[in-house]
Amino acid sequence: NEGLNQARVWLQQAQSVVALTGAGISAESGIPTFRGPGGLWRDFKPEQLATPEAFSADPELVWEWYEWRRCLIAAAQPNAGHLALAAFERRAPDFVLVTQNVDGLHDRAGSERVVKLHGDIWIDRCVECDGEETVRFDNARVVSSHLCGCGGLLRPGVVWFGEALPLDAWHSAEQAVRRAEVVLVVGTSSVVYPAAGLVPLAKSAGAKVIEVNPEETAFSGEIDCCLRGKAGEILPALLG
Repeated sequence: NEGLNQARVWLQQAQSVVALTGAGISAESGIPTFRGPGGLWRDFKPEQLATPEAFSADPELVWEWYEWRRCLIAAAQPNAGHLALAAFERRAPDFVLVTQNVDGLHDRAGSERVVKLHGDIWIDRCVECDGEETVRFDNARVVSSHLCGCGGLLRPGVVWFGEALPLDAWHSAEQAVRRAEVVLVVGTSSVVYPAAGLVPLAKSAGAKVIEVNPEETAFSGEIDCCLRGKAGEILPALLG
């Protein structure tokens, strides 16, 4: 309770706040995490499918996995943690949500100032012309032809293993963290770089860092306030 109260005061007093979210917050909506027990699909590890090499070798297999994931996400709903972050955005003068998630649940919860470090699963990108188009789902069925108007093959608009983060998203995240007074780190294991590097950056820039996670992470010992529990329970309590 003492930690929760202190974190609530920091958030109420801050003019500039950043939230960094990972797979844990979406897991509370029923979306399997890469590293959790639900991360396997047809005995494939994500590291075997989410690569440019896998797509080049067997695009149909990779697309089958992504269509399965899209159907799971389409059936899921934003949880209380997603909704609380959208409420924080409406309250704070300068609020930026930096997410490692590609599922779009933050958007559906009402968040607008979202920096997507790892892309968006609801975007298709052409491997030939680099054009993009948004995917829609109709009656819970994903509608996507996987072919661009130019005739090129479409791929999911996400960052795969071995690929660099989009520079504009990364620069936006860095700038937001550098000016933040408080940084909320929610549902992330803090082991995936370069995103995990935003936590020590926040500390070096003088921000108060609040971790919301059921388990200890690599940075727990260096963080100002660790709140153990589910995002869907703790974030609404932090709203005050």
